[in-house]
Amino acid sequence: MDHANHKARENHYNKHKEHAPEMFFKKFLASLILSIPVILYSEILRGLFGWQVFEFFGSNYLPLIFGSIIFFYGGWVFIDGAFREFKTRLFGMMTLISLAISSAYFYSIVATFFKIGDTLFWELATLITIMLLGHWLEMRAISSAQSALKELSKLLPDLAEVIKNGKIEIIPLSGLEKNDVVLIKPGGRIPADGIVKDGVSDVNESIVTGESKSVSKKEGDVVIAGTTNGDGSLEVRVTKIGDETFLAGVMRLVREAQSSKSRLQILSDQAAYYLTIIAVVAGGATLAIWLLFSDAAFAINRMVAVFVIACPHALGLAIPLIASISTTKAARNGFLVKQRLALESARNIDTVIFDKTGTLTRGEFGIDKIVSKYPESEAEIFQYAASVNSHSEHPLAKAMVDEAKNRNIKLFEVKNFQRIPGKGVMAEINDEKIFVGSVTLAEDRGIALIGRIKMEIDVLAKQGKTVNVVIKENKIIGLIALVDTIRKESREAIKTLRDMGIKTAMITGDAEDVAKWVAGELGIDEYFAKVLPEQKSEKVKLLQKNGQKIAMVGDGVNDAPALTQADLGIAIGAGTNVAIESAGIILMRNDPRDIIKIINLSRLTYSKMIQNLFWATSYNIVALPLAAGVLAFKGIFLQPALAALFMSLSTIIVAINAILLKRKKL
Repeated sequence: MDHANHKARENHYNKHKEHAPEMFFKKFLASLILSIPVILYSEILRGLFGWQVFEFFGSNYLPLIFGSIIFFYGGWVFIDGAFREFKTRLFGMMTLISLAISSAYFYSIVATFFKIGDTLFWELATLITIMLLGHWLEMRAISSAQSALKELSKLLPDLAEVIKNGKIEIIPLSGLEKNDVVLIKPGGRIPADGIVKDGVSDVNESIVTGESKSVSKKEGDVVIAGTTNGDGSLEVRVTKIGDETFLAGVMRLVREAQSSKSRLQILSDQAAYYLTIIAVVAGGATLAIWLLFSDAAFAINRMVAVFVIACPHALGLAIPLIASISTTKAARNGFLVKQRLALESARNIDTVIFDKTGTLTRGEFGIDKIVSKYPESEAEIFQYAASVNSHSEHPLAKAMVDEAKNRNIKLFEVKNFQRIPGKGVMAEINDEKIFVGSVTLAEDRGIALIGRIKMEIDVLAKQGKTVNVVIKENKIIGLIALVDTIRKESREAIKTLRDMGIKTAMITGDAEDVAKWVAGELGIDEYFAKVLPEQKSEKVKLLQKNGQKIAMVGDGVNDAPALTQADLGIAIGAGTNVAIESAGIILMRNDPRDIIKIINLSRLTYSKMIQNLFWATSYNIVALPLAAGVLAFKGIFLQPALAALFMSLSTIIVAINAILLKRKKL
């Protein structure tokens, strides 16, 4: 039976693969409108209330006419789904709905022309209408964008500037060939994997490697397609194109993770699977038994009552209605649910893996420490550094200038500004040359790093901080240490997760020192440093093999494979579109604390689902025997019309219980 259950769940996942939510909504609206005359001119109003609407010649055939339109227009999607289930022998919800509506329709046709009993057109109309509504809500709740691979391709430029015979030709990216030499201007995207032939620049590879620091590139260094050039120009010889590129490899990883990702059990489908078997057996047995003791009309009436009562009005809404409410509640609490299975799985998460850059940290540099060398003060050193960098667009320069504004520091007037590619900047202040840049800049100028300055540089570097030296007329007057700023919210999030008994881990492309420092600051249980994109998804797989349920939180292209591989993928909303498209849940406020809300909402949602399944199925357990006629010896029969009323009552109970979820606080 476990094998059958597994196949039934697979069937549930694929049953609407050729359908669109809009199609269900259109059919729902049409069926809802057409149901009005069906109900008004059915026997139910006369039988229950002794009231009927205005009649005219042929009005008694209105339920037949409009009921037939509803059956073939609105109900055929279920019958078509049942045929597909029948062909694969994977019976589920579609089979059960089809049995009910087909039995009700064809019985009503016979009843209309042969006058053997009351028709079931109003039950048929409301049944199809409500099931269309349920399936529309369901598809909205579980639909997820499949455009991650398209977003990856957007990282590449449309055109490339190729140097041929000393001239620059602009060609489409598809026209690139191996060994072509392309010119990469400042701020431009690198169109293909290659090796730097000429030029020096810093390249921002964080979107691909996760490394928060820009990487210096010079002749002979490798560059990656999709990364962004800094403020220098590069000539790059193309070594890989098309499917051979690093970016194409990431795309393959995303595709593989999406196709191999295990699907969680869907409770409503499992219940419908068993209910289908029970309904078919009970309906067939009811018909056979009553044919022995009564006439055919009565036996068919009993069988139809069984199929109608078994059809999951309430069950069809039990799960998707809660899913719809929970996704709305999620949006009001700062996160978007793209995949229903993602929210359902969050309650079982026991380990949360964070990407560092842009997730636990802001992905922006901040001033961590200023070291002065007598006689200059820390304020003077920073004033020199910020003034010189006011003419630079480098991220480190921007961090210094922004900090100067925050401190209300007045900047010096600078002259003769020069950029030193890959190393720093230089300018004249009060006729003195001021250099600000990397330790390499000082070494290139023949300045010895000794004493306290050397000791400070070593300590700061081990802490994973970026050190800039400030040089005045060939003498180091101080140091400025910058660091990727840790979000304040990250500390609270990690602490709360620990209190909930959930382990935390961090994956980063940064160096060991950087990873160790951040993990120590936040109290993270485990960290992985210098991790490449393909290794990130492998780390997730490794933890999953140990039986852990993993949530992955990230914001970059390098996180996409891991996000799709994890049991729960959570993207920071301000991250790349690729990460967002690859994840099941998106944090809109860049606040890691919302992960706690996700888990709490998941647990509440699961609890409500169990309650609704109880209400939806317990009704069937009680009503099915009555519909079959087990109390016939006492003169108690559950007619199809009354069965439909009970069915509606259970639907109302399920709906009210789902709405109560709105009042719960996360």
